[in-house]
Amino acid sequence: MTRKICVVTGTRAEYGLLRWLLQELKESPVVELQILATGAHLSPEFGLTYRDIERDEFAIDAKIEMLLSSDTCTGTAKSMGLGLIGMSEALARLAPDLVVLLGDRFEILMAATAALVAGIPVAHLHGGETTEGAIDEAIRHSVTKMSHLHFVAAEEYRRRVIQLGEQPERVFMVGGLGVDAITRLTFMDRQALEISLDFTFAKKNLLVTFHPVTLEGETSPQQMVELLEALHTLTDTHLIITLPNADAGGRELTRLVEGFVASHPNARAYTSLGQLRYLSCMHLVDGVVGNSSSGLAEAPSLGVGSVNIGDRQRGRLKAASVIDCLPQRGDILAAIERLYTADFKQTLQETKNPYGDGGASGRIARILENHPLNNLLKKQFHDFVPGLLRE
Repeated sequence: MTRKICVVTGTRAEYGLLRWLLQELKESPVVELQILATGAHLSPEFGLTYRDIERDEFAIDAKIEMLLSSDTCTGTAKSMGLGLIGMSEALARLAPDLVVLLGDRFEILMAATAALVAGIPVAHLHGGETTEGAIDEAIRHSVTKMSHLHFVAAEEYRRRVIQLGEQPERVFMVGGLGVDAITRLTFMDRQALEISLDFTFAKKNLLVTFHPVTLEGETSPQQMVELLEALHTLTDTHLIITLPNADAGGRELTRLVEGFVASHPNARAYTSLGQLRYLSCMHLVDGVVGNSSSGLAEAPSLGVGSVNIGDRQRGRLKAASVIDCLPQRGDILAAIERLYTADFKQTLQETKNPYGDGGASGRIARILENHPLNNLLKKQFHDFVPGLLRE
């Protein structure tokens, strides 16, 4: 008997992480895969990235429109309300046996809420992590408490999920999903990438992504200005910039980037590169600069250094290839300069990714295929005692 598993995705980055798990579930003889697309996937402003899902030959079973034409906190809250209505209706129609959610965005919180009320078990991926500069921190832990099976990227995160009261036998350490794409994809070569991006690689190249710092909303534009001022001095460096995601304050950051690119002959900005082009760029550049989690989770596996700006990712596990710096142009420039030093290049050769060596998608799929789904909904609170963690 097959089980219906519904995977929810709301952003380009999240889909990139889910891509190979979706493939595993699609090919499983005991799974009927359902895909629910929402959020930025359906927005022209963010590249209509649901088309990437369809280009990968996945069928989308439901599309939930929820983003309003606003990037204020009030607009985000109203979008969440619309999302909850749409998620509830879609889950009632699809009637899945299990809902799979990844991460910590507001779209995912609404999916978890709808599933909880509908009595549908939830499997949560990448719980237990911390991002102290964003509202994602609270959302992630909230989704953990609404979920029934947990798949985490590192042992430290497993302990944290158990500390939140989740039963140890339901928390599985599988490694990071971002590493899977690196081990499975064949990257585009330099020439093909230049043609696809209408971009010319130079001797020095950087990949830049800076998202709103949602717990420091008023300072995000100033932090972006500091970053762009630092980048402006790098006259010998070509820049690939991906635009911010659909968080409150993102549009102002996008306007700043577009203004910068208009006056900088060596910079290009892209709404969405897609996973293949993004990782192919990461494979070729000298470093990743900004505050995206990809600089921490994927870049170490490619032997690429990361300049991690500010507090958005504060609290996550970091490889030695990650250089933390303040959101100030002097600190940013100093960190970028360090990317090119002999000592740091030696560090890159010795770096190990704390998120593992790949294979998370397969491990998750096998558990989703076989784990009993009955009796998941009623959870017992597991009292965590340091030093007495039950394996």
